[in-house]
Amino acid sequence: MNSDAWTGVALAGVTAAYALCSRRLASTPVSSAMVFVGCGVLLGPAVWDVFDLKHDVGQILTLLEAALALVLFTDAMIVRPRDLRSGGFLPGRLLGIGLPLSIAAGWLLAWPLLPGLTVWELALVGAVLAPTDAALGKTAMTSPRVPALVRQGLNVESGLNDGMVLPFFLLFLAGIPGTSAAQEGVAGVFWRALVLSTVLGLLVGAGCGLLLRSAQARGWISREWEQLFVPAVAMASYSLGVVTNGSGFIAAWVAGFSFGSALRRYGATGPAEGRVEGPDPTADFTEHLGGLLASVSLLVFGAVLLGPTLEELSWPVVGYAVLSLTVVRMLPVAVALVGSGLRLPTVAYIGWFGPRGLASVVLGLLVLEEHVHGIGLLGRVVAVTVGLSVLLHGVSAVVLADRYGRWYEETTATGRELHEGTPVPEVGRRRRVTAR
Repeated sequence: MNSDAWTGVALAGVTAAYALCSRRLASTPVSSAMVFVGCGVLLGPAVWDVFDLKHDVGQILTLLEAALALVLFTDAMIVRPRDLRSGGFLPGRLLGIGLPLSIAAGWLLAWPLLPGLTVWELALVGAVLAPTDAALGKTAMTSPRVPALVRQGLNVESGLNDGMVLPFFLLFLAGIPGTSAAQEGVAGVFWRALVLSTVLGLLVGAGCGLLLRSAQARGWISREWEQLFVPAVAMASYSLGVVTNGSGFIAAWVAGFSFGSALRRYGATGPAEGRVEGPDPTADFTEHLGGLLASVSLLVFGAVLLGPTLEELSWPVVGYAVLSLTVVRMLPVAVALVGSGLRLPTVAYIGWFGPRGLASVVLGLLVLEEHVHGIGLLGRVVAVTVGLSVLLHGVSAVVLADRYGRWYEETTATGRELHEGTPVPEVGRRRRVTAR
């Protein structure tokens, strides 16, 4: 049996084994991300060397890009404009203030700890490690003990910040000589990746959403093909962004917004009735598929990036990873929430649960493909930061959600009115299989 076949057996075996134990593990500190990353390290060249992926980087990147494109599309699809104003402030503050400050803080702290990198490479470190991944700390965002305002704020932030960081990533990449983005120039990146890809995403998403609702109203499409139509739209928008030398990820992210908006605006029986207010079941299959690909991607990440990195750890890299998960996340969140009326335990809770995951892995690998100076160091930083996040956020999610929920319940039981108790509209729940 050749190495490719053994790789397939390993991937299928880990996925099937976790599926059989998934419900039992859901109430424990062991998250699916921990299982897949840990198995990746064991199966990779650092330990058992089952995976022979040294010559298949292109295939690996294709898998990761497909996973991220589906996740970007489905995350954006369930977010409504009013969700950005839920509670009057939280998502807007976290995305509009916290995210840019996190990128800036990551950039500045990388300067003394990662010598040898240029200004734009340091900026890339901050951008790559800024987006959060809801699937790595799902309990923190779904526990009924946590106030709805906090749950929804974290949920909306995680669904949008990976897409919002893409323009920063592309513009920073354009500043590094020798990269594909640098050949386009800043102006070329702006017009192709940011403007053209956005327009394509809007047109594809809105147009396909209207077509789907029209077909549903006429009874032309079956339930099974409704489910298959959604990933087709996601990949079409992504592919159009790529073939026009723009950004497939931005196109897929924007297409998710416009597709979801069209589905909500025009119910199956027309615009006047049948409006869809909750999460549309049409996206269930796509969310599960994206989650499955994300889980497999984390396994590949453990084998290809994290395992080899663990053999050559350095204190500056570990130190930066720790700061990235604490200071770089928590300080900007604290600044963003000044004057919000939220209590210190809430600010700390929101600040801690900013896990790094799939988006950071994919963006890091895209940079590695550019073969620019200092890229090995950047890859090690991304690997250690995501690896630590998978472990620490996975272990702490259940415990801290219960502890924070207990504080909230005890405080409100004394009769005090907390701003955390502000009622907010329910955001569509993610059904990804990577969740606990």
